[in-house]
Amino acid sequence: MSDEEVRRVLGLMYQQDTLRMMSALVLTGGADAAGLDREAAARALDRLERGGLVVRDDDGSWRARPERFRELLHAIAPPPEPVSPQERIIRTFLVDGRLRAIPTRRGKRLEVLDYIVRVFEPGVRYSEKEVNVALRAFHDDYATLRRYLIDEDLLTRENGVYWRSGGTVEI
Repeated sequence: MSDEEVRRVLGLMYQQDTLRMMSALVLTGGADAAGLDREAAARALDRLERGGLVVRDDDGSWRARPERFRELLHAIAPPPEPVSPQERIIRTFLVDGRLRAIPTRRGKRLEVLDYIVRVFEPGVRYSEKEVNVALRAFHDDYATLRRYLIDEDLLTRENGVYWRSGGTVEI
């Protein structure tokens, strides 16, 4: 399917009579509700039919095909990129960069913690306040996150100083 075909079909919705006809068929199921005279209605239905937006049933009545928009979208949309199981977990629990909930299952929690610990640079020492500020960006219960990171050996704490001691390092 070409971009030109997509533009042509979308252009039908810019024309007042075809828009009225499509609306009438979708909302009421009848072409008469469009309020167009016979000739204008026939032209609108012909254009909509050529665009694949309406079909004529065996009994001669017209029926809207709003699924045509989905077909056009699928034809021009890029295929979804494959997502790793780790990315799927991260996308499930992190929405707009915020942790919706701390996973209860350890495996999923480790994936999320591994993602979160990446905000800390290896070899850099952090105060507890700096750690709390960084973790609060992910979740309001930053103390629980901090405890999990330490328990899973992703962060180490000594005398109120923290440093990254584990997790995936991007090169």
